[in-house]
Amino acid sequence: MKKWQRWAVRGIALTAGCLGLFWSATTASANAINTYIGNQDYGTPKITKSYKKVLPQYSYRYNKPEGVVVHETANPNSNIYGEITYMTNNYNNAFVHTFVDASNIINIANTKYLCWGAGPIANQRYVQFEQVEVHSKAAFASELNNAAYYTAYILKQYGLTPKRYTTVLSHHDVSNQLGGTNHTDPDGYWSANARKYFGTTYTMTDFVNLVKTQYANLGGVATDDANTTDDSTQHTVAKPKTVSYYHGGNNETATLANNYTNWTVYNHVKGTSGAKKIGWGKISADYRGAKVYVDSRGVKKGGWSGTWYRIRFNKNSGPKYWVYSKVLNFPKVTYSDASGTSTLNTSQNSALYNHVLNSNYLSKATANTQDFKAGTTAKINKKGYKATDKSTWYRVTIAGNTYWAKSTSLTGLN
Repeated sequence: MKKWQRWAVRGIALTAGCLGLFWSATTASANAINTYIGNQDYGTPKITKSYKKVLPQYSYRYNKPEGVVVHETANPNSNIYGEITYMTNNYNNAFVHTFVDASNIINIANTKYLCWGAGPIANQRYVQFEQVEVHSKAAFASELNNAAYYTAYILKQYGLTPKRYTTVLSHHDVSNQLGGTNHTDPDGYWSANARKYFGTTYTMTDFVNLVKTQYANLGGVATDDANTTDDSTQHTVAKPKTVSYYHGGNNETATLANNYTNWTVYNHVKGTSGAKKIGWGKISADYRGAKVYVDSRGVKKGGWSGTWYRIRFNKNSGPKYWVYSKVLNFPKVTYSDASGTSTLNTSQNSALYNHVLNSNYLSKATANTQDFKAGTTAKINKKGYKATDKSTWYRVTIAGNTYWAKSTSLTGLN
C-alpha cells in the first residue's frame, strides 16, 4: 500500500487566522556517504517548476515557511513521474511541494503555500518534499545530494539557516516533536540503502551536515547550532552577499598552476545562484602550465571573500569556466609609489588602460593617446613593473581621469 493511502488523513486543522550556490564551503560530516558525495563533484539539476492547478493554496501560520520536512515515498516500484501522477490524483489524502530523485527536482506545488504531507501542525510550517526510492549506489548518493541542495535552496530562499529539529526535520522528527502524524520516514529507506550500498549508516544528522555544505555553496553561512538562537518563529538570516564583476577586454592570459586541481572548476562563481561544479576531469586530464585566456574577474563582498576568474582555452571561442584565483598564475606586476609629470606621446596610436595590461586585475582600453591634443600633460601617481616582458607602466591623471599608460606612451618622464 502506498504511503499516500496509509496516511489517508486530510486533517488540516487550520483556523481562519492561520496564514500562510565566501570561498570556503562548510565541510560535510565524516559519514562515508557524504565523503563519497563530496568526491564526485556532482552538479545539481535545475529545479523544474510544474505546478498542478488542482492543488489547493492555503497560507502558512506566519505567511511563510519555517523550514523543510524530508519524506520518502515508501514505494520501491515507482518512479518520480508515477508518484507525481498518483499524488495529483489523490491530493485530498496528501500532497507535498516537490519530488526528488537521482536526476530530477520537480516542484509541483508553490512553496508560498502549505501542503498536506505531515499532519496539521507541520503542514502549517514547512515546505515538504518526497524522495523517490532509487536502486543503486550512484543513484542513492546523487538523490541525497539533490535533496540536500533543494533543502538548502529553500532555506536560503526564505532567509533561514540549516538547524536540526527546527528548520530541517524528517517526517519521523515531526512524529516525535510535533505530533499529528506517526510516520518514521525516511529512516528505514536511508538505513537500508546506506547498509546495502556503502556498508554504513545514514541519519538526519548526516543529512543536515550535507545540507550545510550545499547551503555554503549557495553563499549562505550556516551558524553553529550551539550558538544560534532559533525557534519556530525566529531564525538567523545570512548577511547579504554580492559579487562585483570586472571585465577585461584584451584577451589577457594566465597559466594554470601546477596544483590547479586543488580547487575545482565551476560554471559560475562558487556560491552564486546556479553555480555548479564541473570538475577538471570532465575537461581534460592535465593542464598544468597551460595558457588560458581570461576575460572576467569576480570579487566576493559582504561577509564572504575570494576572487574568481572566467577562463577559456581558445582565444576566440569555446566554453568558459570560472576558477578560484589560486588556480591561475598571472604575469607578476611590482607596484611602487611614484610622482611627477610627463607628456602623452600623441604621435603614437597607443592605448591607455584602466589597469596594467595582462595583470591579475584585468584591463580594458579606456582611451587612446591620439584622443588628446599634442602636449597634453599626464600627472604620475603610481608605477608598475612587469618582469615577464620588462615593461614599465605608470598610473597617470589626465583632465581628472585616471589611466595606466605604458612608459612608451609617455615622453619627458621626470
